[in-house]
Amino acid sequence: MAILKKIGLYIFAAGFFFAGVAHFIYDEGFAQMLPDWTPIRLEIVYMSAITEWLLSLLLVFPQTRRAAGIATAVFLIAVLPANIYAAIYGIPAPWSNETSELALWIRPFFQPILIWWVLVVSKDSNSF
Repeated sequence: MAILKKIGLYIFAAGFFFAGVAHFIYDEGFAQMLPDWTPIRLEIVYMSAITEWLLSLLLVFPQTRRAAGIATAVFLIAVLPANIYAAIYGIPAPWSNETSELALWIRPFFQPILIWWVLVVSKDSNSF
């Protein structure tokens, strides 16, 4: 079981890191996921990208893994409103001009799975 947990951890950390990369590549698209009244939208996108990089790195090290897992869960809860906003208002995926309504709603419904995933793989950091 420990090997599956370790694989799950590294897959999550890599995916989270590449999500941060996507925030820089598709910055304008991610900024559109925030309401118009939100100040410094691009800066928020960049800060969230850097946060994703930092958290993904901290997940790799056993000494910081548990705290990073909890912080990542909190971060995922914090960005959930942007995913819901995008689904409600039909804002396409950042890398697309058009996204189906079903695909837009998958993101917010998938968020609890990501939260569960990171909490599971970051628990008992001394075991591997």
